[in-house]
Formats: sequence, C-alpha cells, structure tokens
Amino acid sequence: MKVLVIGGAGTIGTRLVPALTDRGHTVIVAGRTSGKVRVDIADTASITEMYQDNPGLDAVIVIAASGELDHFPALTVAGLHHNARAKLFGQADVVLTGQHYLNDRGSFTLTSGIFADQAWPGVTGGAVVSGGIHSFVLSAAIELPRQLRINVVSPTMVADSADDFADQFPGMEPIPMDTLVDHYLDCVDGHQTGTIIRAYG
Repeated sequence: MKVLVIGGAGTIGTRLVPALTDRGHTVIVAGRTSGKVRVDIADTASITEMYQDNPGLDAVIVIAASGELDHFPALTVAGLHHNARAKLFGQADVVLTGQHYLNDRGSFTLTSGIFADQAWPGVTGGAVVSGGIHSFVLSAAIELPRQLRINVVSPTMVADSADDFADQFPGMEPIPMDTLVDHYLDCVDGHQTGTIIRAYG
C-alpha cells in the first residue's frame, strides 16, 4: 500500500516509518518543516495541495502537531482555539479533504492522547482536543464514503521521549515504542473502523 505519514520525521514517525516499510508498504513522509512532502495541516489549501501532488494513497497517518501546557486560571477561549487549530481541526481537515482523494477502502489513522480520559493539571486544552478527536472519529466512521476507514491511536507518554517529559507528568507510565508502533500498523493493515485505541500501557 501507498502510505503517507504526516509527522513521520518525529519521535513516533522515526520508528513507525521503517516498520511500515518492513511490511512492504511504500511510505511518503510529510511534515510542515521535514519530510519529502511539505504540508501545514492548519491550512486547508496546503492539505489539498498535498493530496493533489500525491495521488493514489491507500492510507494516511497523522502523528503531527502537539498541544501546549496551560495554566487553568489564565486559560482563555483564545488559548483553547490556538491549541485546537492544528491537532484537532487540522487532523479533521486531513480527513474531510482526504475523503475525496484516498483510494477506495483506504484508511485514516489519527493521533489523540491520554488526557481525553485522564484528568491531569495543565492539560485542559489537550483534553479538549483529544476528546474532540475521539468524537470526530466515531462520527466519521459511520459517514465516510467508499468503505474508507478511520481510527485513532491515543497514547500515553511514549518511551522514546519519556526523559524529556517525565518531570511534567510524574508517575505517568510510558508506553513501549514497539507496542505503540504495532497499534498504528494494525490500523493500516487491519479492517477495523471507528476504533479508539487507548495505548495507555
């Protein structure tokens, strides 16, 4: 299959892309500042150009964009909008635009996060974003045309970046990278749709 990975040069992508290749997939890495294809998922025109320049895709995986920590007493609606612009609305746009370009029976795999389900200080914006992604996937799964599939992987802190984030999330158990990569592979190679994969350990 021809698979495009948005954010494929990042922490998860550097492990996922070789695993996809090992399974015989042709992989295209896209990103805002890295990869073969440049795309800004906060910009519909950029997403459309990505699809037009890369026809015949069978799967799209999004592991790009991340939310910022916030301080609830100072949090504003504008701050929520800023947090959601790429990770929530951008991922939704990859699907809404991509439904017109992906091959029949193709798949979308999005990325959310543990804060959709687990409250934690400083991540209200991230919780709103991840919860919104889950709701979007559930609805999109029953409305996408041409037997297109959609799923979302919701990871906890990932092992390869635990040293960088452990002090911000004390006590949170990281997920082994091999386990996380397998979840993404299953979304591409499997048959499920509308599934929220809670990769929390």
